[in-house]
Amino acid sequence: MGVQSSPGRQTLQQCPFYLMTPTQTMPRITIIGSKGRMGQALLRCAAEDPELEVVGQADFGDNLEPAIAAADVVIDFSFYDATRTIVEHAAAQSKAIVIGTTGHSDSDKSAIQSLAKTIPMVWASNYSTGVNTLFWLTRKATEILGPDFDLEVIEMHHHHKQDAPSGTAATLAEILAAARNVSLKRALRHGREGIVGARKNDEIGMHSLRGGDVVGDHTVIYAGAGERLELTHKASSRETFANGALRAAKWVTSQSPGLYSMQHVLGLQD
Repeated sequence: MGVQSSPGRQTLQQCPFYLMTPTQTMPRITIIGSKGRMGQALLRCAAEDPELEVVGQADFGDNLEPAIAAADVVIDFSFYDATRTIVEHAAAQSKAIVIGTTGHSDSDKSAIQSLAKTIPMVWASNYSTGVNTLFWLTRKATEILGPDFDLEVIEMHHHHKQDAPSGTAATLAEILAAARNVSLKRALRHGREGIVGARKNDEIGMHSLRGGDVVGDHTVIYAGAGERLELTHKASSRETFANGALRAAKWVTSQSPGLYSMQHVLGLQD
């Protein structure tokens, strides 16, 4: 989702950005990655939301500091290479942030998470209400079914998507591993090819499909003896993600510094 090429951090300071003038008191947002598919969806949905005011938008090459200064909360759907710099600017100006990018390196993840000590931050792999319900159901189903069911995750996205597996699929795998109390690094199996031997009981299979204009399909399969349970979510419009991110933006402005997920926003976190 979002813009499709890496900006390079040094290019984010160079060019003008677009500022709007707020007309009334309400949460003010700046959208980073505004020219991408998700950025455009966010702008469309925000225009129809009477509880939000878009005061700025920025994309590759734009000057971040004034765009972020104008807002109460920043929504980043740019690209993983840019997120760390964007969060650093938000933290320097004490602005809340909603992060929608995926595919970050471990070092960037660690640096971004450390900044949640100073600002409220919602960071989710998927902002769909339905997908976050899928996260909750996945945890519950895994706990109920126990260790006798084999676990597989299948995801499919449009042919423009650059990272695999998707951030949503990665989150599903993390939930499965946590519920089974196993090491994800050891249990995760990305596809299968050749003579790989019998499936191990604690494997978590991961399969990424790419093609066409698929917005996002995710399925968790529980395969047992004589029965199979499948939990599936299919997105047909980016507006579902955009509306969820806007909901998170409204929620996070009233929170204390910390790292939050969409589960917190929806009240699904135990």
